[in-house]
Amino acid sequence: MATKANTIALFSIDTPQMRAFHLTWMAFFVCFFAWFACAPLMPIIKGEFGLTLAQVANINIAAVAITILVRLIVGPMCDRFGPRKAYTGLLLLGAIPVLGVAASQSYESFLFFRLGIGAVGASFVITQYHTSVMFGPKVVGTANAAAAGWGNAGGGAAQALMPLLVGALLMLGVSDTLGWRVALLVPGVLMIVMAGLYWKFTQDCPQGNYDQMRAAGMAIEGGKAGHARAGGWESFKAASANHRVWLLFVTYGACFGIEIFIHNIAAVYYVDHFKLSLKEAGMAAGSFGLLALFARALGGWVSDRMAMRGTINSRVTLLFVLMIGEGAGLLWFAKADGVAFAVIAMLVFGLFTHMACGATYALVPFIDSRALGGVAGIIGAGGNVGAVAAGFLMKGTGDIAQTLTILSGLVLLSALCAIAVRLSAAADDRPVAVNNAVAQGEPA
Repeated sequence: MATKANTIALFSIDTPQMRAFHLTWMAFFVCFFAWFACAPLMPIIKGEFGLTLAQVANINIAAVAITILVRLIVGPMCDRFGPRKAYTGLLLLGAIPVLGVAASQSYESFLFFRLGIGAVGASFVITQYHTSVMFGPKVVGTANAAAAGWGNAGGGAAQALMPLLVGALLMLGVSDTLGWRVALLVPGVLMIVMAGLYWKFTQDCPQGNYDQMRAAGMAIEGGKAGHARAGGWESFKAASANHRVWLLFVTYGACFGIEIFIHNIAAVYYVDHFKLSLKEAGMAAGSFGLLALFARALGGWVSDRMAMRGTINSRVTLLFVLMIGEGAGLLWFAKADGVAFAVIAMLVFGLFTHMACGATYALVPFIDSRALGGVAGIIGAGGNVGAVAAGFLMKGTGDIAQTLTILSGLVLLSALCAIAVRLSAAADDRPVAVNNAVAQGEPA
């Protein structure tokens, strides 16, 4: 019987595990490209609709608010229906508001479609779920972080490429008003194409698809009697009763929530605060997102290495240190008085932020493997709660630099939640016996 992979054969698509790995980060990339495609164009859209800073804040809040609910739902849905069906459905449904936003004619309609686009942010949970069921404890942290990091780079790619796409359309004679609308059709079409590829070439877990396994009387995750993976509501209830889930909910809000917030405001901040052009602001903001190409994977890889040399709580210590580095770097970014220092500070704190995201989800498979969907969904939703809270904070202060300063202090406080996650010796992923138990679906 097929089992979880204990190695990552990066240049192979011969196995279900590696096909899932590559297609899930690609789907995630497309989703994040679509999610943040509007952000670098906000200076244009702001001018066309005559938006105030408060209205821009409302749009940023809408972009991440609904993701909280969808992430809570989609995790247990993966347990119930399998990641293949969940991802395909999300890609197809998510393409509707992505295409719809291009037709917006007012602030209200733009806000409505921006709210709908936020649902595609739940793609992260499915990505983390799919790699978690495909890879064993020795490499699951690296697999989770690499897939998430490469997919996450879609946000950075959108920051850099969308202004260039608009520029190219303008050179062809397309008007400003029509240019950004045509550009926003691209990610919607890519999502539909990706849905077809995901449905055709992936399967739910190494053994096959969940519906076929249930029909054959096979327990999902191959555990002992009574140890099959919980489905739907049961998965959510089991996860929500675990205090470590809520501690990581807070820490993920303080790292991924900040990441989303920076994606949404960076271009506007560089244009308004440092008077950069749209293309210059897009390149500066895009550099933050493109750190995800390696930084999130680095966080997961370091977590795996530290756990192999120490204990499971070495993962916890790493997350704590990364959160401290993120908070300090964010304060530097907030206080930078020149564009060069601002970009350097953003890259420094961005490195810590992306690594912290990777280190968080390197811990997720060891919290409760029988309710993985619920755990991944709740913690993932924490990221969006953090982004929404940051959006409301910006709306309240009316000043981006002041908002960043306050957020830096809150990130430093959240590091205390990271260190409080400490797991018992029973969850240690070093011994072979425990590795096998986790791989078979027993609680960590």
